[in-house]
Amino acid sequence: MKLKKIDHIGIVVNDLAAAKAFFLDLGLEVDGEAEMEGEWVDQVVGFKGVKSAISVLRAPDGGANIELIKYYKPLDEREIQQPFPNTPGIRNIAFEVDDIEAVVARLNEKGYYTLGEVPQYEDIYKLCYIHGPEGIIIMLAEALK
Repeated sequence: MKLKKIDHIGIVVNDLAAAKAFFLDLGLEVDGEAEMEGEWVDQVVGFKGVKSAISVLRAPDGGANIELIKYYKPLDEREIQQPFPNTPGIRNIAFEVDDIEAVVARLNEKGYYTLGEVPQYEDIYKLCYIHGPEGIIIMLAEALK
């Protein structure tokens, strides 16, 4: 048996529309959407009476999908914790882009900003972190040729 690939990355959100808009603004495309409930979902997540909605997004060139999940039942009453790049746990999703300044400018127009600057790492990459909605942090990387 061998591991084949990363299929998707799941992100639980409270505001599905805002999270979806952020990733669409980034350049991902909708691959599918669905309402999810029933015994099979209960069995997978380990809750009873699950009702959720998902939006599956993909990069134009492929790779692992992003699955945004909104739980209507059961609710998590805790507030969203705004993480920092050094907060333990899964912290960011990195996307390679061909023009980092253009992507940052497009996201700035939508109200999303870098956590720091857009520095160059040696002759290899330009990099930055961007805070999205719901505590989501993404990294943008432009490979230098």
